[in-house]
Amino acid sequence: MKRVAIISFTLIVGICLAAGAFAADKDAIKKQVDDIVIAIDGGKMAKDFTSAAQNKPSYVFIMEEGGMLLVHPTLVGKSLKEKAEPVYNECAKGTADGVWVDYVWKEKQKHTYVRKCKSGIIVGSGYSE
Repeated sequence: MKRVAIISFTLIVGICLAAGAFAADKDAIKKQVDDIVIAIDGGKMAKDFTSAAQNKPSYVFIMEEGGMLLVHPTLVGKSLKEKAEPVYNECAKGTADGVWVDYVWKEKQKHTYVRKCKSGIIVGSGYSE
């Protein structure tokens, strides 16, 4: 009985710690995107954030409203709309205030925070399950 209680307690603590880490990651993703949008709205260019496409595990992508990727780990200069229209349709839902969207990318469930700049450029980042 004591053994079951210890195992149960350990599992509960692990779940609580994981939930806390998840919330921190989600906040960090949102802050990263918000900071980039503020910088672009302030005059920076999308290409100034090319290195953010290499951030792991939550890389940044930046695309034009029509889907052309300006910043991405592997698809710069390609159209997300042509490559993966369902993903584009979700990411295009970005608003000036930012919104979380869900989609499947390469057989993984993704949760992505997307926010639109004043110019219409969309900045996003997220995580996989």
